[in-house]
Amino acid sequence: MVMTATGDLLMPLMGTPCAVGLARTLVDARIRNWNYSHILDNALLVVSELVTNAARQTPHEEIRLQLSRDAHGIVIAVWDADYALPQSKPVKALTLEDLDLSEEAFDDNGGWGLHIVQALSSKCGVTGDPAGGKWIWSRIRP
Repeated sequence: MVMTATGDLLMPLMGTPCAVGLARTLVDARIRNWNYSHILDNALLVVSELVTNAARQTPHEEIRLQLSRDAHGIVIAVWDADYALPQSKPVKALTLEDLDLSEEAFDDNGGWGLHIVQALSSKCGVTGDPAGGKWIWSRIRP
């Protein structure tokens, strides 16, 4: 983990399910240190979604989490080595009848994470990395 002079974090993680908990713990501590507790829940949900997507996209490979702040708020960015852009499900009104809650299909009800990130962000996007892969990022205003 690298912490810059401004307190920003750059952290390599392994693309596994435990990366999400580690990322949330470190982001929680940094955001509290910055006195941005009022946006903590939103930031942790965004971190969870972005790290989960990166870990699924490149399982058991390195991913990176960057947390920074500037005059406009915080930026949460997650890098993975895959060039494929994230695909979100079409937006529609969702009811319980639309979900297959059977044990066999429980994990098939996902795919809404990018919509959650968009809803919680003042801005978000994808930026290709010239060295390879992509950064998916979210800006949250305090």
